[in-house]
Parts: sequence; C-alpha cells; structure tokens
Amino acid sequence: MSESRKIFVVVALLICLAVLVPFAPPFITLLLTRALVFSILVMSLDLLLGFVGLASLGQAAYLGVGAYVAAILASRYGIGLGWDFWLVCIYGMLASALLAAVFGLFAVRATGVYFLMITLALGQCVWGLAYRWNSLTGGDNGINLQRRPQFGGLDLANGITFFYVALGFFVLSLAGLYLLTRSPFGRSLVGIRESEIRMQVLGYDTWRFKYVAYVIAGAFGGLAGVLWAWTTGIVGPPSLELAVSVDALLTAVLGGVGTLAGALVGAFIVFGIREYLSTFVPWWQYLLGGVYVLTILFLPTGILGSLSSSQSARGLRNSPQTPTSKDP
Repeated sequence: MSESRKIFVVVALLICLAVLVPFAPPFITLLLTRALVFSILVMSLDLLLGFVGLASLGQAAYLGVGAYVAAILASRYGIGLGWDFWLVCIYGMLASALLAAVFGLFAVRATGVYFLMITLALGQCVWGLAYRWNSLTGGDNGINLQRRPQFGGLDLANGITFFYVALGFFVLSLAGLYLLTRSPFGRSLVGIRESEIRMQVLGYDTWRFKYVAYVIAGAFGGLAGVLWAWTTGIVGPPSLELAVSVDALLTAVLGGVGTLAGALVGAFIVFGIREYLSTFVPWWQYLLGGVYVLTILFLPTGILGSLSSSQSARGLRNSPQTPTSKDP
C-alpha cells in the first residue's frame, strides 16, 4: 500500500468519524480530540525519526512551549480568546521553532544514541525551567485556562465544535508534512537517512537539511502544544515530562515509522487503552505494554508500515521468477 493510499484510508476513516462524533458521549469526543492533537506531535516526531533517522526524546519541550504560549497569552493578556486564536497558533509555532533553532545547533551535530541523549537533556532543561520559573509558568501549580476561545459563530467550549477544529488542524498538518516529505527537500532527507556519507559526496550540506527538518518538527510540536493547552484546560510541568516524549516515540513506532498517517492509528490505540479501557480494566498497563511488545516483535515496521511490507511480499511471491541460468 503506497503512502498516498494510506493517507487516503486515514482521511476516509476521519470523515466517517466526523459523521459519528455528534452522536458520541462527551467523554468519547474529548478522548478523540486529545488523540487528534497528540497525533500532530507524533507526526512532528515522525518527520525526524522516519525521514531523517533521528530518534528524539525531547519533543515534549516543543509541545510544552506552545502550550505555555497559549496559556500565558490567554490568562494574563486575554489574547487568543477571540479571532486572535489563529494568531496564537502562529505564535506557538514560532516560539517552538525558535527554541528548536537554538537546540538544533547542538543536537543535530550528533547522531544515533548521542542525538537521543542530547535531546533528552535539552528537554529536561525546559522542564526544569517550567518547574522553577514560578512567576511566569506558575511552577508546579501550572496555569489554568478559564474558558476556551469563542469567535464568530464558533464556541470552542462545545466539545463537538472543538473536535472539528482539532480535526481541521490535523488534516492541514498531515497535508503539509506529506507535501514536504514528497518534495525534493523531503527526498533529500530520506537520502540522508539511508546514507549520509553518500549525500555528502554528492555535494549536499546534510547538516543544514537535518537542521531545517529539526526546526520544522519543533514548529509542528508547538502547534500541537497550543491545541493541547485548550484541550486539557491546564498547562504545567507534566506537559513537558520525559513520559510525554516517550509516549510520542512509542506511538510513532506503533503506528508505523515514516508513514505520518500512522501517528493517528497509534494515538487511537494508545489513548483507547490508556484513557478508555483503563476505566474498565485495572491492569491496562500490561495490556498496553503487551501491544508495544507484540508490535515490535511481529510488526517491526508498525501497523501501517506492515501493510506495505505484506503487500510487497505478496507481489514478490506472485511475480514470475526470472531464471538466472539455463539448464544444460
């Protein structure tokens, strides 16, 4: 199954979901909204992991920065509660992109486990800053958002309305990242992932390509943070914890690294088990852990990635064999 067909299937499922959401209970609507917003963060990470080959454990920092931008502007200055909501989304993306531009100067110079550790350390620095800077971030208490934005005829306090807004942002993010990865820039990222030395020999400035990809990933992480702030209604240091970055990384692996659309599949499974089944099953942690283990063992390319792998295998089995030598 090609990438375009995977995205088409996911978009078709989202359309069906959008039709059914008005009839769902409020808790299910909120759960689906959280999964959509988190999927944007996972896609930003997948840009690094699936197309550049860089596994990051600091993506929560950009989610947190975007969330704090939205919370501070709304709670202290009343910005983002009306038509300027769209402007706050841009502010959140720019703030996270700026932070990624600074962090990228250090992180992108490393590869493999060293890149993993550097992003982990940088992410923890942002978490510590949010925890200690009480006058700006509220410290351990965080910042409460009293109400969601309301502009025109849209009131985001309505769960169904906010779901459709989150759905629109997800579709736009998926389309934007898809076009980016299909562009010459995206093809160059794949070439760097496969063989950075060969790309350097061909004359590519591989550091610059990886740096730009890192900044773009940070920007989309900031967009997810702005939406996440209005989804949860409170922003605090837990939004920047290591566990958030680990969840994003595992969700990307579960859905399929390098598929983008797999972020939504993985998020639905993770949130479905952790947020929904946990209300019925007290041992949901074992179930979620078992899903991760079974996926890594039997579907190493993820759920969506395994579809293309199985289709390729069937094509090889059904194709006529080309003889390599003639019988005497």
